[in-house]
Amino acid sequence: MVVVDGGGGGGEKVAEKKMKLVEQNGGQQQEKMMVVEEEVQQELTADKMPNVAQKVQAEDGEEEEQKTGTKAAGHLQKQKDEVKVDDEEEEDEKRGHDEHEYLDLVRQVLKRGRLKGDRTGTGTRSMFGMQARYSLRGQFPLLTTKRVFWKGVLEELLWFIKGSTNAKELSAKGVKIWDANGSRAFLDRQGFPEREEGDLGPVYGFQWRHFGADYTDMHADYANQGLDQLQHVIDTIRTNPDDRRIIMCAWNPKDVPLMALPPCHALCQFYVADGELSCQLYQRSADLGLGVPFNIASYALLTYMIAHITGLKPGDFVHTLGDAHVYVNHVEPLKTQLQREPRPFPTLHIRRTVTSIDDFRSDDFELRDYDPHAAIKMDMAV
Repeated sequence: MVVVDGGGGGGEKVAEKKMKLVEQNGGQQQEKMMVVEEEVQQELTADKMPNVAQKVQAEDGEEEEQKTGTKAAGHLQKQKDEVKVDDEEEEDEKRGHDEHEYLDLVRQVLKRGRLKGDRTGTGTRSMFGMQARYSLRGQFPLLTTKRVFWKGVLEELLWFIKGSTNAKELSAKGVKIWDANGSRAFLDRQGFPEREEGDLGPVYGFQWRHFGADYTDMHADYANQGLDQLQHVIDTIRTNPDDRRIIMCAWNPKDVPLMALPPCHALCQFYVADGELSCQLYQRSADLGLGVPFNIASYALLTYMIAHITGLKPGDFVHTLGDAHVYVNHVEPLKTQLQREPRPFPTLHIRRTVTSIDDFRSDDFELRDYDPHAAIKMDMAV
């Protein structure tokens, strides 16, 4: 179809088209020319293309509409903001207690998880790629449908922050969660017969505080060696809070072969907005029965600590899981847990002003109003 003006030049365009067709194709194209002319005339008479007057009228209407729209823009945006807030509040009400975020993960894996083998030989039900979100505003996400070992969460995190890789140091404080992985039998089985019992290799604390340094043993002094990722995170939050690269990574491919147990919680990212600090953790391997309740509390605590020393308030903890699994010997204990109704989360208070991450002590933290259901025994897969 020929494109023509909406004004009075339609006939000229048709004539030009006819001449071109005659010159190019001779008399053989007469029939085609007539078709083209007919199409053009039909478009013109049907007013499918607006004339100049119509264009002016349309432009005037658009200008008036723009003026009216400008006046209403602020009011409309305000309404949208109010609707957005109402929607968010409604969504929060629907979601209810944040502990359901965790319980729903367990339900989904028990219901839809695939049976898979694993390193320990225990067997699991597993799903890949899950996520949960926990608010840290005025509450601390320590699960209440079973008692979680709060002292273990706290002492392990302080041990990480110290950069220690000695399981015996943690065990001496009554926290024996790393004893099995640092035992003589386990180290021998992993191919470390020469390594001293309790030496876990360059695990979490070493990667957080000395990333890239050469690991020798758990007794060496690594001061000023490697990159102190944790301090770099804190410095960046203070100086460039909008940075999208506030990341700490425990997964170091070079060092993985030297670790008694490669990092399950591998990478965390921090996010600052509206005076709040939030954290997202990527966990490659997530033991929903034993490990995940610990991990939720641990990274929530780390977020509280960093928020405290940087003058921010805790925001959200977002937990992203890779291989989320339930060990087959945890199925029945977890079914018991799912029958329990969550109770209000406790609150966490830091007793004194601390300005350095290295200055925190275990007695700086007060957990208030923790009223969980009874503990549920689950065996650790090693």
